[in-house]
Order: sequence, then structure tokens, then C-alpha cells
Amino acid sequence: MSDKKQGYGASSIVVLEGLEPVRKRPGMYIGTTSQNGVNHCLQEIVDNSIDEALAGFCRTIRIIIHKDGYMTVFDDGRGIPVDIHPQYKVSALELAMTKLHAGGKFDGGAYKVSGGLHGVGASVVNALSEHVIVEIRKNRVLHRQEYERGKPLGPLKIYKQSLLGFEAENGTAYSFKPDAQIFKETIEINYPAFKKLVKERAFLISGIRFFIENHKIEDRVSYYFDGGIVSLVHDLNREKKVLHDPIYFKKQLDDKELEVAIQFNDSISETVQSYVNVINTVEGGTHLTGFKTALTRVINNYAKKNVSEKDFKESFTADDIKEGLTAVVYVKMSSTNLQFEGQTKTKLGNSEVQTFVQQAVGEYLDVYFEEHPREAKEILGKIMLAQRARLAAKAAKDAVLRKGAFEGLGLPGKLADCQEKDPVKSELFIVEGDSAGGSAKQGRDRKFQAILPLRGKILNTERAYLDKVLGFRELKDLVIALGMGIGEQLDYNKLRYHKIVIMTDADVDGAHIRTLILTFFFRHISDILSKGHVYIAQPPLYKLTHGKKMAYAYSDTERDEAIETWVKQAHKEGKKLEKEAIVVQRYKGLGEMNPDQLWETTMNPVNRSMKRVGIEDAQEADQVFAMLMGDEVPPRKKFIITHAKLANLDI
Repeated sequence: MSDKKQGYGASSIVVLEGLEPVRKRPGMYIGTTSQNGVNHCLQEIVDNSIDEALAGFCRTIRIIIHKDGYMTVFDDGRGIPVDIHPQYKVSALELAMTKLHAGGKFDGGAYKVSGGLHGVGASVVNALSEHVIVEIRKNRVLHRQEYERGKPLGPLKIYKQSLLGFEAENGTAYSFKPDAQIFKETIEINYPAFKKLVKERAFLISGIRFFIENHKIEDRVSYYFDGGIVSLVHDLNREKKVLHDPIYFKKQLDDKELEVAIQFNDSISETVQSYVNVINTVEGGTHLTGFKTALTRVINNYAKKNVSEKDFKESFTADDIKEGLTAVVYVKMSSTNLQFEGQTKTKLGNSEVQTFVQQAVGEYLDVYFEEHPREAKEILGKIMLAQRARLAAKAAKDAVLRKGAFEGLGLPGKLADCQEKDPVKSELFIVEGDSAGGSAKQGRDRKFQAILPLRGKILNTERAYLDKVLGFRELKDLVIALGMGIGEQLDYNKLRYHKIVIMTDADVDGAHIRTLILTFFFRHISDILSKGHVYIAQPPLYKLTHGKKMAYAYSDTERDEAIETWVKQAHKEGKKLEKEAIVVQRYKGLGEMNPDQLWETTMNPVNRSMKRVGIEDAQEADQVFAMLMGDEVPPRKKFIITHAKLANLDI
């Protein structure tokens, strides 16, 4: 079948403006020139192939990450048009590769559904690449053109053999090397994040096979799912106890299609993912607003009709309903009508989509709850429990608020606060035990460093509602010290310290306490993790002394290297030094260090080493916390057995 009959020829390529601005201001087009920008470039090329799959012309997408820095994407779609554009008198490929906003996504004919502005993708990636090779095969005829930093190295020509190892009878192969002049931080991709993105795409487009080969680490993976977003919901709830089978429906209206999958679990966390034309709208948008509004309305209406007034005294809030909710909201619509907020397409702005989703979800769930009373009862029971916990937590918070504690009027007595009032310059060290707390208070720089000692192991908050959290004194003191509140009163702008350092002993108990603190942060005040405010202190493991010489080592390797260096240095000076003569002290806890040592090794910004804690993948973090800190023993046992060889045991 010819391209013209399929509605995708040179005349489908529409030009809006030139390429010049891309290299000058790359951040406007890919969000950032950090590693995330490199990922974004590869994502753009993959999404072009995915658009072919959405249009029904592609079944296989193969991605190769080469050792020399190149990345190649193959698909078996129709191939970018190669005929001469009637207006611009160059090949449609060259037009799509060298003109910004030249693509097949703008006239609404070639692609009914796409990522929106992915016609920009090929040209933007071309502009930001040191070298690009594009091969297109149509009816077994191979075409190839190369580019350097956005400029063609020659015209499009026909060749007999592929440079890229392109085997499909029809399709496109796009190989590029990110330009180190643009991506000065690194031209390497974040491989785990990229694999997650491809896996998402495989869930959303059931029946498409994805292959990834990473030759740098010799990793190969393939994804194929035929269950669509229901399979994705199963995956999201992998480590959790579910209350019912997934609720799934699909609705079509004009050029819009909606798919929704819902499944509640017994956790207290929410996992809701939203997509538009396979784009993960991590900031939500009108489709997600419509979904949540409808879900809250339907559940409240059902409860009013089926729950006694004694048990249903006030309407459920969105916070009540979100506990244990796992859902995927997936909208497909005409690319010509899409309105995203921001260049990186993470929030949908179409107001008419909210109305469509709200009506569709409301209509379906109204019928579903009437026809599935057992499932409705399970869901209502979960939500009513969340409501009771919310009201109990509110009472606990009100009691604290009456004392003015959350407003900073009554800071915990054991908190040694700093003099600095600017949160950006202030640090809070959360220290294990009174002994280490005492050393830290004496050794700190009181101008900008505050100390909060915690006594013993804190509450495991993985499945703890807010009333229990606030009833645990150590956690309540921590919340008050941070100053940003919690739950409904949480206000990130009131955070009193922008550097929060967890400082625990380098043993099993210290690691456990650190995990408990991180669980609390992740489940109840995750903003401080996602915004990069949390750090893990790295106290030294060893103190080495010989005569007047002294050094600290933060690992076994550093210890051995320091000993070797001292021995060699002594040999150069004509002295004999046996390794056994060097005294090696193993620190078991922070309390063993005097204040000066603790300052010099762990707290002094000039010398210290700290690990920053972030959330690169909230979904994976959610599953790991649920597994390690939850009630289910078998998954935790399996994880420990699988990873036992990686453990660094201090025996």
C-alpha cells in the first residue's frame, strides 16, 4: 500500500518554524540539559515509533544503547516519508529532521493519536546530537541520510546495505549520539528510569513487543503485555494485599477514548497514574481531576443509600478515598487538540476532557457498585476506616495545635536549635541516642546546625495512621521541629531546615533506625524527599594512629589504602613500619567519638561526606517500602534471600 493511500506522504509534513533556537535554548525543548535531558531525547525517538504503533502500523520496537555513546531505535512501521515535499523541494525526511515543528502530527491526518508534539522530537534530537544516522526502508528499498549537529552531511540516498543493522522490510531506524557540547554533565542515560518508561509504554499499548539491548552493561530485556492497563494495575499492586479484582472500563466519545482501571488494596498509600497518548502526565491534569471528582461523588452517593446514618455521619473526603487506591487513567485523543501545560508534557490542560472523564467514570461506577455489592462493601469498609483514622488524627493535631507547637511556639525541649533563621542555610541532624546527641550538640556549629536526638527505635509508620504517628512522642517532636506540619495542615513552605541529616550508628540497629525514619518521611511528608532535603551522614568506620599520625577511613578499602600509604611513605624515609604497628580503631557507634572528632569527620561541611536521598521512581520506592516494612513475610523473605550476597555485614 502506498504512503498516499495511507495518508502519510510528504504532503503530510507541515512546517511551523526553523531549527535555530534549539541549540541556543535546549532547555525550552527538552526541559533540561542534565541527564534527564539525555533520557528525554531517547524518549522522543521511541515515542515517534510508538506513534506508529498507536496508528496501527508498527508491532516491534527495538532500542540499542551502544558502547560508543550512540543510541539506536528501530521500528517496523511505515517509515518517515522520503518523497520530495511539494512546497520545500527537499525530501520529507530532511524537512522533518531540520525544521522545528515539521512533522506528521500537525495536520491531524497522518496520526489521529500521538504524543502531541512528537513531530518536534526528530528535529530537536537532531539539533542536540553530535551525529545522527537515519535509515528508512520502504518496500525493501533502503534510504539513508546523516547529520552533524542538525545539519545534513549530504542528500538522502538509496543504499544496498544498512550501517545500523536494520532488518525490517519497512520502518525507520534512528541512531544518534548526544552532543557533549550541550549535555556537559553527561551523555549517558539513566538506564533504570528509561527501562521503567519503556515498560509503561508496553503496558499501555498491549500487543507491541519492545526489546532493549544495553551493550555497556550487557543487559537485555523485552516487554510484552496483552492485558493493557489492567496488567499495569496488577503490577502496581504486586507487593500489596488487594481487596477485589480490578474494575475496568473503556469509553469512546468523538475523538476521545478513555480507559480506567481501579483496584483498592489494604495499604494506606495511594498510587494513581495518568496518561495521555502514552505520555505519563506525572503532574496530572484535567483527566485526573475529572476521575477523582467522579470517584468521590459516586462513593459518597452509594454510602448515603447503603450505610446507616449512625455509621455514615459525614461525607468522605478525597483523602479518605485515596488510601489504598491504585488506579490508572488513560486518555487517547486527537493530537491536534491536545493542550499540555509546559514543554515536557506532564500536565493535561484540556477542560473538555475533565467533563468527559467525570461523566464516563460516574456513569460506569454508579452501575458497577449496584451490580457488585460485595466489592462495594469491601471498598466502603476500607474508606470508612480511613475516615475514622482521619478524624482521630485531626483530634490529635488539634490538641497539638492548641499548644501552638506546630507554629514553632513550643519547640521540643531536647531540640538544640541553631541561631540561623534562614531555612536554606539551616541544617537539622537527627541523631540516634542521647550519647551521640550529646557529642553532636557539643561538636556542632550552633550558628547553622540544629540537633534532635531520638531515643530508641521509632514507630514503623508503613501502615500507621496519622493519629498513631502523632501519638508517638519521638515522631511528634520531629514533626514539630521540622515546622511544616503534617496531614491536612502540611505546608512545605514552613520547613525550618532545608538540609535534614540522618546520623545513626554504622551497625544493624543504626541501619534499622535510619530505615524507620525514611519510611516516615516517604509515607507522611514525602515532599522533603522529592525536593532533595534529606541526607544520610557518613561517619568514619575507622580511626588509624601511629605515633603522632592520625587518619580516618570511611570504608575497608580506605583503611587498607591508608595503611599501605603509611608503610610506603615510611620506607621512602628509610624507616621500617610494620602494618601491625598501626593502631586501627573500629567505631561501633557515634557515641564513641568525642565532640571534636564528630565535628571534624561527620559534621564539618569542609570534610564531611553525605549521601543525598531522593525518589527517582516513586512506584518502585512504594513497592520496596511495602515489601520491607509491611506485614507480608514471604515477599520480604524472598527479597532478603535474593540480595543476601550483596549485604555488607559487620561481624
